[in-house]
Amino acid sequence: QVQLVESGGGLVQAGGSLRLSCAASGRTFNNYAMGWLRQAPGKEREFVAGINWSGGITSYLDSVKGRFTISRDNAKNTVYLQMNSLKPEDTAVYYCARSQSGRYLHLADFGSWGQGTQVTVSS
Repeated sequence: QVQLVESGGGLVQAGGSLRLSCAASGRTFNNYAMGWLRQAPGKEREFVAGINWSGGITSYLDSVKGRFTISRDNAKNTVYLQMNSLKPEDTAVYYCARSQSGRYLHLADFGSWGQGTQVTVSS
């Protein structure tokens, strides 16, 4: 069973930046596509960004395209989410997730996730 531990969340003003990190346990990290999900208060969890096993292909929720960048370092078993130009509507708990299907485009593609890290963007 994989263990995913997120870090890097916090409180930031609108227009600011944060970088989330996710450390994964196990020796098969680079066999899996990874992603970031988020859940805002009172809302369903949603897909934010995904990345294939090598890091060469990425996908994003339309509302974060051009502002967020997902990347990974397979040597460190770590996936990142760089978030720029943050908006109050980005406020949510952000979860690192591992693909269960090999795909990384939708919420249903992910079967394991961490405890989450809170991101709060003030206006």
